[in-house]
Amino acid sequence: MLYIVLGIITTLFAVVGVAMFAFGISRMVRTMRLGRPVESERTGPFGRRLTTTLLEVLGHTRMLKRPWVGVAHWFVMVSFPLLVFTVAEAHGEVWDPHFHLPLIHDWTVYGLAIELIAALGLIAIVGLALYRQIAGPRRRGRDSRFANSVHWTAYYVEAYIVALLVAIFVIRGFKVAMADFPFPVWATPISHALGAVLPASEPALALVAAFKLIISWMFFMVLAAVLTMGIGWHRFTAPFNIYFKRDPEGGPALGGLKPMMDKSGTKPLDFEEADPDEDPFGVGKVEDFTWKGLLDFSTCTECGRCQSQCPAWNTGKPLSPKKLVMDLRDHAYAKAPYLMQGVTEETPDIHDDVLSLLGQPLVGTEEEGGIIHPDVLWSCTNCGACVEQCPVDIEHIDHIMDMRRYQVMIESSFPSEANTLLKNLENKGNPWGMAEDRRMDWMAELDFEVPVVEDRLPEGTEYLFWVGCAGALEDRAKKTTKAIAELLHMAGVKFAVLGGMEACTGDPARRLGMEYVFQMLAQQNVETLNEAGVTKIVASCPHCFNTLGNEYPQLGGEYDVVHHSQLLAQLVDEGRLTPVQPIEENITYHDPCFLGRHNKVYTPPREIMEQVPGITTKEMHRHKERGFCCGAGGARMWMEERIGKRINTERVDEALTTDPDTVSTACPFCQVMLGDAINEKKSAGEAKESLEVVDVSQLLLRSVKPDAAASEEEHKEKA
Repeated sequence: MLYIVLGIITTLFAVVGVAMFAFGISRMVRTMRLGRPVESERTGPFGRRLTTTLLEVLGHTRMLKRPWVGVAHWFVMVSFPLLVFTVAEAHGEVWDPHFHLPLIHDWTVYGLAIELIAALGLIAIVGLALYRQIAGPRRRGRDSRFANSVHWTAYYVEAYIVALLVAIFVIRGFKVAMADFPFPVWATPISHALGAVLPASEPALALVAAFKLIISWMFFMVLAAVLTMGIGWHRFTAPFNIYFKRDPEGGPALGGLKPMMDKSGTKPLDFEEADPDEDPFGVGKVEDFTWKGLLDFSTCTECGRCQSQCPAWNTGKPLSPKKLVMDLRDHAYAKAPYLMQGVTEETPDIHDDVLSLLGQPLVGTEEEGGIIHPDVLWSCTNCGACVEQCPVDIEHIDHIMDMRRYQVMIESSFPSEANTLLKNLENKGNPWGMAEDRRMDWMAELDFEVPVVEDRLPEGTEYLFWVGCAGALEDRAKKTTKAIAELLHMAGVKFAVLGGMEACTGDPARRLGMEYVFQMLAQQNVETLNEAGVTKIVASCPHCFNTLGNEYPQLGGEYDVVHHSQLLAQLVDEGRLTPVQPIEENITYHDPCFLGRHNKVYTPPREIMEQVPGITTKEMHRHKERGFCCGAGGARMWMEERIGKRINTERVDEALTTDPDTVSTACPFCQVMLGDAINEKKSAGEAKESLEVVDVSQLLLRSVKPDAAASEEEHKEKA
């Protein structure tokens, strides 16, 4: 009678569990379908995307950025599909404790596989659970990557997995005790060890099997009831999220920003024809996100890797990429049931709570009832650390930028300092508002003539040197510009510049969210470059490098773009530049975000320094893929930093731990930001007076041309 009761109960749990889970999936899919269409490129090519998905899921390529956690998670992951056979066994065992699967029930390989997977999975989940406690928010507060996570769901999932795996061994132990276990001791030692202490009880085996089935099907019921349970759902949604990510080759969604698309999602928005009432100008409501955005929110595992690497969060600002995604997810699933029923703010006799939910602004202060606070939105530097670290390929920056676009272009709501930036870009073509003829001032101190394009590139020109606004107009960056020009000249590289015809690439406007100004500047530059016959560009600024190479193709500008560190490293390798003068200094290198994470250029700047005799390099704790931002990206260069510690100060504090004589970089924005922070440290007596920030091109020039230092007034007077 006991077996019949247990069989009926577990069968009911299975039927209800499957039905609820199917309904939960249906609700989740219908919620995502509320989002706008995505670009057609998201769906293909099938083979390449499938390969990327399999590599990331089965190979755990992104999880292994934290090696032991990745390995542990892999064993937990594979235990789910591979141990499904034990669930099938348990459904038979509640009816008959002597039940065995057909064909494989006495196959030693099967017995060994289940023993290994269950044992390693159990060790892994216990290790991960302990790590969560050690690194949890109760111990380390804001510094914990688990801060802002929903903890009960994690504890529930961990407890469920532990109970499931333990139940497998207990059932096997009872079978050993009943002399009904066909596998040898060497293949199943844990099961035999338990069998030695457990009684030969058929009812006990059936009860444990029933327990195992009930908690398994309850897990699916809980998932169906709590669609926002990220740590539970990601095992089902992550493969789809990875498949539909921006880069089918497997890289993160970094580099160029997505263009604004029309309402059909099939072509970029044309501002001359666009209607803000019809076409989406960014995201003002959660349903304005694409369905891929809603899938992103549904897939978040709440692991906190993004948060732990975010420069804003690490310097006391309110932006947590994880919490931002979770807040958007919770709001989407709270609002979705009403949207699916066609309920709107105009629906008659609508309940006040529903009306408040539907009218809740996506971005707004606490008083306004906003889901995302403006300080959260404007703290982002677009550094890409969140996207780089995310194990399930969530595209945080794209979603932040979509919300910024709406705030800037529709609500006209953005930090006041950005007004000056936009006016200068529109009226003068550069962020500082200087006259276009000032773009050639840097050439005055050179002892050779730099060709300036008038209509077409001069005959025989190899590269157009894109100087950039900072490189042409900011005093510290001008030194880099001159160094690059001298090195190219010495190496015999024929190059030319646009001079006054060069305008800002539009990166600050686009990263602010003012897509219209970006397109205006970009189209002007594309027209100039195309008319001049430009095909190859060397850029000194990583922001220009990224925009020219990754974003201008969206507007018809197809160019072969290299960063100056790449070209200079190549020239040194070819023997066209030979460093000879030793530079006896300890140097630490700062990775610019838009050169490193966004474009994977890590090696060339380091190769240049390796070739300069005398230099001793020491990496900062956070470098390369985990490099820490200087604070200038995302148009933050032109906004005040009023909350928390300044990001550039945090980065310089880290640089000072290496006891450097010089901090090197390969970006004019980084040079300015780190230089300002170092000057503050000098004033406070916390840094040596001789410490400075220089571009790698300046270091190379000092070694290739020994008298270059003299022109910088004995660049370092050692104490």
